[in-house]
Amino acid sequence: MNIDFGLDPEFSWYVVLLCVSGAAMLSIAAAKGFEQSDGARVLSALAGAGFLGYGLYLGFIFEGDSYWMFFQAFFLPVLLVVNFVRSVVARRAERPRVKRD
Repeated sequence: MNIDFGLDPEFSWYVVLLCVSGAAMLSIAAAKGFEQSDGARVLSALAGAGFLGYGLYLGFIFEGDSYWMFFQAFFLPVLLVVNFVRSVVARRAERPRVKRD
């Protein structure tokens, strides 16, 4: 396993964040019952699978000295999570409210 926070904390945190971002995006893509377009769902699934796959590759298979670090790759999960939360809030606002006596 290549994750060693004492030896290379930048690489280790990068791998952890890739895996967490990938898992979050896959969860968003799999969430049913929310108003997500098919395009947003597919984008979340593809990006999530890519992030999780690259994170697992770097964490468990990678044996080289150099790797690609995509800092801008963490903007996409933030945008997808914001879009998902907006859709959840919009759906809740559309539901009729029930008065309780």
